[in-house]
Amino acid sequence: MFEPRELDGELEALREAQAPGTIVLDTEGDFETLPPEVAENLLPIVDSLDPLAYPEAWVPDDAPETLHRIAGGEFTIGAPGDGGVAWTRQTDPPVVFVKPRLEGSPQGFIDFLIANAVVEIGTGLPEQFLGFFEDRYAALDEAVLLSSADTYQLAAALFDAYVGLHTRDVFENWDDEYPRLYEEWVDAGERLEPRLSGLSGDVARGRTDFADGAELACAAVKHDVDIPTPFAALNTDAYRDHGADFAVRWAEKTFEALGGD
Repeated sequence: MFEPRELDGELEALREAQAPGTIVLDTEGDFETLPPEVAENLLPIVDSLDPLAYPEAWVPDDAPETLHRIAGGEFTIGAPGDGGVAWTRQTDPPVVFVKPRLEGSPQGFIDFLIANAVVEIGTGLPEQFLGFFEDRYAALDEAVLLSSADTYQLAAALFDAYVGLHTRDVFENWDDEYPRLYEEWVDAGERLEPRLSGLSGDVARGRTDFADGAELACAAVKHDVDIPTPFAALNTDAYRDHGADFAVRWAEKTFEALGGD
């Protein structure tokens, strides 16, 4: 199920600098949330486990089952929206998982995704958005007037932007020490820019769902590119400083301006 992944010089050096001892594994199968019986196969690989658990009161009754599982204390790795690379700090040492869905992708792109995971581990920020919003998730749920699945997607996007405000400070300083990874970071941002250019209009006209638009815009924050309205307010020091409270207030104001649509 899991195989150690060989890292090249820059990735290896970055791992030791940002998250020493982190294990990087290739996974045999794709997953959104790793089944517990599969996750148990990590036991011989890591030194210890410390599963996350949060108060169930933080999670609305109609929230997606994955969120209830994350809150419930079951050893849960990964969540919808994680993409081709996931990671956990519930193990000692932390683990990065590279999924087979990335087969055929450019090697530089895969290396950047691994590097991004390593940097996120090193920030010490929460592993999932529930640990970021805490009891404010219920307020977000009330503010946005979206389906439970779309609220989940929006919350994950908002957390992605918050993390991106922290990680891009690391990425910006890669040009001397990790030039190949730095170029991959720049290239990924440049490839996002054409998709961002018409996003405001597409969301306003309903051609793009609000949660989908948020996911794209918030993913771009880590690349330090221009973010369109109404998501530009999330690309600010104010969001970095005030976190979940800022995100909920932004959601309230944004949906008030949209008239609840």
